[in-house]
Amino acid sequence: MSKTYAGARLRRLREERRITQAELARALAISPSYLNQMEHDSRPLTVPVLLRLTEAFGVDPGFFSERDTSRLVADLRDALTGEMTAGRVSASDLSDLASRMPAVATLLVDLGRRNQHLTEQLSETAEGRGPGASAQPRSAHEEIREFFYRRQNYLDDIDRAAERFATEIGVRPGDVVRALSARLTERHGVRLAGDTGERLHSFDPTTRVLHLSSRLRPGQQAFRMATQLALLEHADAISALASEDFGEDSPAHPLARIGIANYFAAALILPYRRFHATAEEFRYDIERLTDHFGLGYETICHRLSTLQRPRLRGVPFSFVRVDRAGNMSKRQSATAFHFSRAGGTCPLWNVYEAFAAPGRIHVQVAAMPDGQRYLWTARAVTRHRGGWGEPGKTFAIGLGCEIRHAGRLVYSDGLDLDNASSAVPIGMGCRLCERTDCPQRAVPPFDRSLAIDENSSTFVPYPVAGEREPSGGGTVTS
Repeated sequence: MSKTYAGARLRRLREERRITQAELARALAISPSYLNQMEHDSRPLTVPVLLRLTEAFGVDPGFFSERDTSRLVADLRDALTGEMTAGRVSASDLSDLASRMPAVATLLVDLGRRNQHLTEQLSETAEGRGPGASAQPRSAHEEIREFFYRRQNYLDDIDRAAERFATEIGVRPGDVVRALSARLTERHGVRLAGDTGERLHSFDPTTRVLHLSSRLRPGQQAFRMATQLALLEHADAISALASEDFGEDSPAHPLARIGIANYFAAALILPYRRFHATAEEFRYDIERLTDHFGLGYETICHRLSTLQRPRLRGVPFSFVRVDRAGNMSKRQSATAFHFSRAGGTCPLWNVYEAFAAPGRIHVQVAAMPDGQRYLWTARAVTRHRGGWGEPGKTFAIGLGCEIRHAGRLVYSDGLDLDNASSAVPIGMGCRLCERTDCPQRAVPPFDRSLAIDENSSTFVPYPVAGEREPSGGGTVTS
């Protein structure tokens, strides 16, 4: 078993809890000098000490795992692309920084992204295509995605409050709409009404009328009602959580409130313990879960990606929603899966294959450049306003987990999960991908010199100097 060195994490956790080395050493039944050596990575964490740490701080053992740094390393590569291209930092430098000083690494990620944003805006200004630098380095919606990403898509206090609330008002499968409407009417004097306008829902605080579009299915109506209840009964808790990252005058603050209220709504109509138990019983069969709870495919997938309650964890999933053009409108993760923030994702990823056969679940074992393998399911879903000739919208919904959890999923049946060579090699996106032999590359690798020869051509579009094209170069796309 590999040794675990996590001195920076241990020291930061101790300092955040305002515990001295002597106090923590007593709690762990070790000497202060031994603890000091662990905090400076002179000695590894032993299994007994690791177990005592998880009990003392109430954190999952994975908090101290080196695997957790892969997400941060990917973010560093994304944010510091220019520095890597210039040779000022290496991949090993970034890995060491993420492992030993995660707080500094996170700060560098934020500064790197701000620098990229300002550079793009200056370029647009010079070309007469933009108004120049603005106050916000990223859009408010991007800030909200990062808000949930940092919390691994799980809000413990909100999730537990929603579960208690579901018990209080009697939320049960098949009886959700009645329970929610009764609470809205009896506690808040809210009257439900149909709405034939363009909005899916609207609430008038003065008249206490909640309008729900007749185009919404029962499950969608329940979600809108649950969101309104969250804002009516748990507004203070929602605002407090949003204020952890955003000031009340920030454009992201109201969006954070909406996002947290939506999280509460999903946790209310799909209470954690009941949903977790059913998901385990059904082996995470998404279509069975949609039928059982009477909710949409995307709603079920999103809730599955939030099952990370301590001591009652589900499979840690990554959740994505993309359109045909490759735009990623949703991305949440309880794993270290490397999402691209630089534009574009991998064309070999099965989320794009889903558009070719809507309604069918596509299954793929995929391998990232670092060797980590994932089991991915993907399905295209289409939404229409309901009228003939009116435009709709189509997305591919992807749900993936690390291969070590794949056996818990019904989708792993019949797959050889132990055969690493059968996995489809994918990457973060062509701009950052380390796979130099991929025939599907759209842009050259940013950190390698190309072999340019006017007298020859290769199947790989961007051959790298000093490397031979692999025999049967097209096998990557099979």
